[in-house]
Amino acid sequence: MKLLRWFVLGITLFFLITTFRQHWQDVVAIQFQRSHLYYSAIALFLTLMAHVWSGVVWASILKFLQQPAALVWVLPVYLQTNLAKYIPGNVWHFYGRIRAMQTAGATLNIATLVTLLEPLLMATAAVLIAMITLIQNGIIEQNPFYEIFPFLFVGTILMAIHPRFLNPLLNLAGRFKKQTLTPDSPHIKHYPWQPLCGEIGFVMLRGSGFIVVMASFTDLTLPDFPLLLGAFSLSWFLGLVVPSPGGIGVFESSAIALLNATFPPAILLSSLALFRLLSLSAEILAGALAWGFAVTNDQ
Repeated sequence: MKLLRWFVLGITLFFLITTFRQHWQDVVAIQFQRSHLYYSAIALFLTLMAHVWSGVVWASILKFLQQPAALVWVLPVYLQTNLAKYIPGNVWHFYGRIRAMQTAGATLNIATLVTLLEPLLMATAAVLIAMITLIQNGIIEQNPFYEIFPFLFVGTILMAIHPRFLNPLLNLAGRFKKQTLTPDSPHIKHYPWQPLCGEIGFVMLRGSGFIVVMASFTDLTLPDFPLLLGAFSLSWFLGLVVPSPGGIGVFESSAIALLNATFPPAILLSSLALFRLLSLSAEILAGALAWGFAVTNDQ
């Protein structure tokens, strides 16, 4: 698995470097103006709000699994551990959340289930958005893989998180851990519509930040908005599931492959580079604010 991660990262970086070498003169020719600062500020705000909202959704997942926690605890834990996804291995943010939940009193199987359910709902939300928006633009129809895989993935996950399937998994986990099932043991009564809708909102907020960045470099028409949102969602999904720290390289390569027939490569490269910088800045800012809030709250 470690070799696979390095292989994927190498391939994506090779693709990006090759694309940049072919179009670097066009990228350099782009003149940055004061308007880019305004657009960047809006995109940074939207991305920051997306991460905060994602923490709120994480709280709703905890509540859904009958592990309610106050937002004053959830948000600092979520936002501070979020930066760990850039550490090679791409699992350390999950590990940090599991440890935090265990310290707060959750069992290991529940903490693990919460941590696994979140990216599954995120991925499902991203693919749903991509399916709806990209089918209208005909991008999915151009590739048989995109015609079949999104429907299989979404259908499988939507069935797996149904109480009829999720509750037996919880019971199996309890038996595997040799835990006695009690009336207080987690038992899912409803479908997780609220967390799923929350993750859809998260992906749309992130996508809106990307659209704002694109708008700073080129004039957009009305049909461009669903195209950009769909391409972002599918690229973000691939960056989530393909083994690469924080999706670096995978997201950018996928976005270029999906959008290079519509937008000039120089515009795409500049927008993706700025968006990555703003995304990292938003995550660092969110983590710093969460740390400061946690320190203040402890005093």
